[in-house]
Amino acid sequence: MSEQNTSCAAFQRVAAIDPGAVAVRSIGGTRQLTWSQYAAQVRDVAAGLAALGIGRGDTVASMMANRVEFYPLEVGAQHTGATSFTVYNTLSPEQLHYVFTNAGNRVVICEAQYVDRIRASGVPMETIVCVDNPVPGTLSVAQLVSLGRSDFDFDATWQAITPDDIVTLCYTSGTTGNPKGVEISHANLGFECRTYASVMPVEFGDRNISYLPTAHMADRVMNLYLQVYYGTQITVVPDRADLPAALADVHPTIWGAVPRVWEKLKAAVEFSVATETDPARKAALTWALEAAGRKAAAQLAGVPLDDTQAAEWARADELVLSKLRAKLGLDQLKWALSGAAPIPPETLGFFFGLGIPISEVWGMSELTCVASVSPPAEARLGTVGKLLPGLEAKIADDGEYLVRGPLVMREYRQEPGKTGEALDDDGWLYTGDIITEDADGYLRVIDRKKELIINSGGKNMSPANIENTIKAATPLIGALATIGDRRPYNTALIVIDAESAAPYAVAHGLGDDSVAGLAAHPELIAEIARGVAVGNAKLSRVEQIKRFTILPAFWEPGGDEITLTMKLRRKPIAEKYAKEIDRMYSAEVEDGVHEPA
Repeated sequence: MSEQNTSCAAFQRVAAIDPGAVAVRSIGGTRQLTWSQYAAQVRDVAAGLAALGIGRGDTVASMMANRVEFYPLEVGAQHTGATSFTVYNTLSPEQLHYVFTNAGNRVVICEAQYVDRIRASGVPMETIVCVDNPVPGTLSVAQLVSLGRSDFDFDATWQAITPDDIVTLCYTSGTTGNPKGVEISHANLGFECRTYASVMPVEFGDRNISYLPTAHMADRVMNLYLQVYYGTQITVVPDRADLPAALADVHPTIWGAVPRVWEKLKAAVEFSVATETDPARKAALTWALEAAGRKAAAQLAGVPLDDTQAAEWARADELVLSKLRAKLGLDQLKWALSGAAPIPPETLGFFFGLGIPISEVWGMSELTCVASVSPPAEARLGTVGKLLPGLEAKIADDGEYLVRGPLVMREYRQEPGKTGEALDDDGWLYTGDIITEDADGYLRVIDRKKELIINSGGKNMSPANIENTIKAATPLIGALATIGDRRPYNTALIVIDAESAAPYAVAHGLGDDSVAGLAAHPELIAEIARGVAVGNAKLSRVEQIKRFTILPAFWEPGGDEITLTMKLRRKPIAEKYAKEIDRMYSAEVEDGVHEPA
């Protein structure tokens, strides 16, 4: 029957496996839902929404932090046949106006703090449901549920949903212009979950952590949808600052992170060793990390450890590294992922040396999220694995990677022109990425096609590769934008990492921890210059950063410079900082312009 290929059918099957098992929880388990409670709430929410007239073809939006209530509300909306999607909590009223108008939703489920912003969007909402505090003119979740009619046929409603129905919308972050609403069908989603799990096994009871915004397709697939299809247990983290505590609490069995999170964990490990006050413990940690470093270097070089080094790593693992993994909460992983942006190979090597192999993935919202990966035992550092089974790919003459198969989106909502630009008549999706494939089928992402830079000498370069190499050398750099298109040499605009700035200032007695004070402080400038020099040493001469400027600002996700998914808005950056860029190309080095150490 067709309903067997929908997320609703998958949920109903999974919820019956062990009704008493915990499905969703908060850190420490202070709040939790068993599968039986989850399923009952899904039924109640669906009945309430149906009483509001929500059904197949309708759209329901949500706007909230990562919280336990999100799951039955989202899945309940799906069971009516509606398309359920989430918007980023940072969207302005103007941005909400565009998204809500494009999506055509008549209902928003949100936290009370967002009601005024939703109303300020100017899009009339028939119903706003508040999940926490009462707000005049809105419904509480209890009131929504109370609307459900006794004659509502829940089973018939979700069983009428077809694989071709749209299950969710994912709004691309949009480095230029308004975001596009990617339409994902139940068939897309089912294929994604099943083919992914055929490579990276997932089973009932696997533990995962939801900390990325629920509007992020990576969070939706890795948490919400893998849970719906396989019955994973999710711990929600509403504040990313609590992620270390969540890892230590959960000890996840499956987990993925964006590169910046892995880089933060790496910096935290290195900092804890550097500041260890017990001499014996510091010596043990230093020895173990040196053994881990040799293993990482061998892996990056593609050569095996010799017998002596392998034996030393095994001893370091038994005495120190295994305990370090347990302290981080990463000791029970079946697999770990990095995705959403390129990650420096050095970061992957570091964790490999610690005994935490990471599989790098590649994908995009238009491909329902993940399109390539390899299991940890088969992963090759610097590649994004192999294309998932069931997909076809080819490389265009200009290097652009094209994909065809069941993961390809239906279309961009209400954007036939843009859909036609991305999808050809034969079903090929033009990904916009320059990707190479080796003889064994492993893929290597070079950069976005439109972001490659060509210097005045005609040399083609990947700014993302340059930026990741430099950032890997120091945790103080939060963002870096390479400048060099049609220029004689490369320069960079650098933004200090917001989370590292204050601790660095305290540790080094800098006094002024304001972003302006730090950006001008000689000691911090020297440390960043050192990092740029270290990164440069790993780049070809033409790729190296010759000069840089540290901007007295933090770039916030969703702002002028970076998208909500942490992608650089290169054209707006070039326009906004045109004066700073021109100063880096003056004949003499001007004040505020620096060179690598």
